[in-house]
Amino acid sequence: MSTPVYQNFIHGRYLANQTGEQFAVKNPATDEVIYYVEVADAHIQKAAIDSAKAGFAQWSAMTPIERSRILNKAVALLRERNDELAKIEVLDTGKPWQEAECVDIQTGADVIEYFAGLAPAQVGQQQMVGDDFYYTRKEPLGICAGIGAWNYPLQIACWKSGPALAAGNALIFKPSEETPLGAMKLAEIFIEAGMPAGVFNVVQGAAEVGQWLTLHPEIEKVSFTGEVGTGKKVMQSAASNLKDVTMELGGKSPLLVFDDADIEQAVSAAMLGNFYTQGEICTNCTRVYVQRGVYEQFLEQLKTRTEQNIIAGDPLNPEVNLGALISKKHQQLVLDYIEQGKQEGATVLTGGHALSPASAPNGYFVAPTIFTDCHEDMTIVREEIFGPVMCVMVFDDEQEAINRANNTHLGLAAGVFSRDIQRAHRVIHQLQAGITWINAYGNSPAEMPVGGYKQSGIGRENGIETLDHYTQTKSVYVGMSQIESPF
Repeated sequence: MSTPVYQNFIHGRYLANQTGEQFAVKNPATDEVIYYVEVADAHIQKAAIDSAKAGFAQWSAMTPIERSRILNKAVALLRERNDELAKIEVLDTGKPWQEAECVDIQTGADVIEYFAGLAPAQVGQQQMVGDDFYYTRKEPLGICAGIGAWNYPLQIACWKSGPALAAGNALIFKPSEETPLGAMKLAEIFIEAGMPAGVFNVVQGAAEVGQWLTLHPEIEKVSFTGEVGTGKKVMQSAASNLKDVTMELGGKSPLLVFDDADIEQAVSAAMLGNFYTQGEICTNCTRVYVQRGVYEQFLEQLKTRTEQNIIAGDPLNPEVNLGALISKKHQQLVLDYIEQGKQEGATVLTGGHALSPASAPNGYFVAPTIFTDCHEDMTIVREEIFGPVMCVMVFDDEQEAINRANNTHLGLAAGVFSRDIQRAHRVIHQLQAGITWINAYGNSPAEMPVGGYKQSGIGRENGIETLDHYTQTKSVYVGMSQIESPF
């Protein structure tokens, strides 16, 4: 049986490129090529822009309620095909089926549904100015570009398309070349739901295709999800013609566990915030600060549960809860960080090595790794690893914990565990992070804005305010009296 080859999705259909250039996509759990994808060459790029112009003209002329109905049809199709789409995500990313089946597609559909509901609710303002008055209109930007990451491919495509399309824009989306299929399935669903061709196009390729999107003069906005260094390059390119940007970048997020916390819940949060999606989540709480009075108790529970409750293996097995990292290269990067942690004096409480599960012996697995005896000067404490690696540190008082938590150039997320509700709020208000949790970790409902402080990002995704990031305000002044002119 031949390996499938996918083309770019332009103007409602798959379109062949002219160079014949393509790239391979591997299943991280097996190290096998599962399909090929054609690169968006100059022919595809021109077709994508021409198509988006036509799609935008038609889509923006529709009423918000008409757009809302089409988006809601797409939501119904996403939910109907949940398992089929979840399997694609498992094969592309290496994440466990038990996650993708109940999170990836469902949360993506939730976001599109949320913005479909908000689309008809966008309103302008009106105000009298003497006898005259002005009013404002919320108008779409035009053609927007979305650049996705490989950890939540379909969810990120939904997060970017939901507000962009609800506001009346067209979107050209480039998924990661590691996980390109989910976005194309979303494009198929949009067309099936009745969306005009060209409103959502998918172009494929690596950095050079992303750079084309960020430099193109007819693209009004770029929304990027990925690591900090790439985000800076995207922003530099976008600045060449003053594109609007949204950046959801990396993190090195702290979890603060106070001595009055529910330790079992705090351990659950720490494990969820380090080992879910095998650690490949930008909001993960990879720096865990535990107050001295409960430090030993916390470590004991954490070690026991990590060694007893985590099952690595074939991600399609519903019992597996730790999948494979995205690539051999990334697996080696994570292992190199672990080795550096050892060399810099951190102690491995558990893990610290590659895995080769019997059900997926060729996969890119790394054992859940917990370091103790860490301090803020260590590389593993400072830099985002993006793998199942947790650093646990001890603190004595509240202000010390806050200072150490904020001692980073990143500021994506943070969490606090304490039964003292006043302390929990007092501390969370002082943490320099855009997404924070009290006695919870990782929850990201469609209604809640997400984004970072410092070098973790610009702008927000989800929540009401995101719709404003995909519109521009037009002021219309209406003269109701004679013009007074000196001429």
